[in-house]
Amino acid sequence: MIKIRAGVGIAFLALCVCLAAFCIGANAQSYPNRAVRVIVPFPPGSGVDIVTRIVTPRLGEALGQQFIIDNRGGAGGIVGAEVAAKAPPDGYNLFMGTAGVLTVVPVMSKVSYNVARDFAPISLLASVPSMLVVHPAMPVKSLRDLIALARAKPGFINYASTGSGTLPHLAAEFFKVQAKIDIVHVPYKGSAPAMTDLLGGNVDIFFGNMLSVMPQVKSGKLRAIAVTSLQRSPAAPEVPTVAESGFSGFEAGTWFGMLAPAAAPRDVVAKLHAEIVKALRQPDTRQRLASQGASAIGNTPGEFTAYISSEMEKWSKVLKAAGVKAE
Repeated sequence: MIKIRAGVGIAFLALCVCLAAFCIGANAQSYPNRAVRVIVPFPPGSGVDIVTRIVTPRLGEALGQQFIIDNRGGAGGIVGAEVAAKAPPDGYNLFMGTAGVLTVVPVMSKVSYNVARDFAPISLLASVPSMLVVHPAMPVKSLRDLIALARAKPGFINYASTGSGTLPHLAAEFFKVQAKIDIVHVPYKGSAPAMTDLLGGNVDIFFGNMLSVMPQVKSGKLRAIAVTSLQRSPAAPEVPTVAESGFSGFEAGTWFGMLAPAAAPRDVVAKLHAEIVKALRQPDTRQRLASQGASAIGNTPGEFTAYISSEMEKWSKVLKAAGVKAE
């Protein structure tokens, strides 16, 4: 048996600690040394996809590596979240989470991921209100017109969502309860297919986030009826809010944030956070987001963690009040 004196043992332990600290620091300095995958839980063209494609090129420029977007749509974002939760926690697999995927779906559905256990929040990137849009063939030009038609023909109007339990679904159900109308839910696997059917006249209305619907509104292919923020959006100041149309306090929007698998190196998370904040402070990044109705944020990992918790509590109450259940 080899005997090590106490003093030598303590010195050896101290050396190990120093080596570990050196390796951690070296890891942050060398990161990233290859391409980084960013898992997006909805198809191309969705709001979260648009925000990701605005911000990640800035990260790639700053860090000298490509950030590759991996769209994993399906089941209201569950598919992408489950893939991200099981991804190697090496900093080369990141996740763009949404309000629905992180705070609503886990409350109302059985999922294999646990937000608090499986993810390390990095930063909230942007928030965006929803916009209630209708196909131009719909004989309505205001929220009052829509409500009058829905009351005259119960069950006649159908609305698209990006999946059961997603924010577009909850916004519509919340409005349905507030307006005391009967409209029919048609869920899709993301914003892009929902928009395709809306443009084709297969569904009537959609509470889509402004990032997804504004291009179609500007082109005249869709008609904007209202926005779900408490104040009018600078990107569409002519469109009234739901609140000012007779539903005081009505507010429903979404947000997008970047996370890593829970065991990702803390120094890598810190480095990513710093670069995200820098990217979001760039005037052109803020302008591109603002032009489509989104507001750049960029908070700390701790603030993002607390925000996710508070949002989960809020939407749990809304789900209960509206009687929304998984389909």
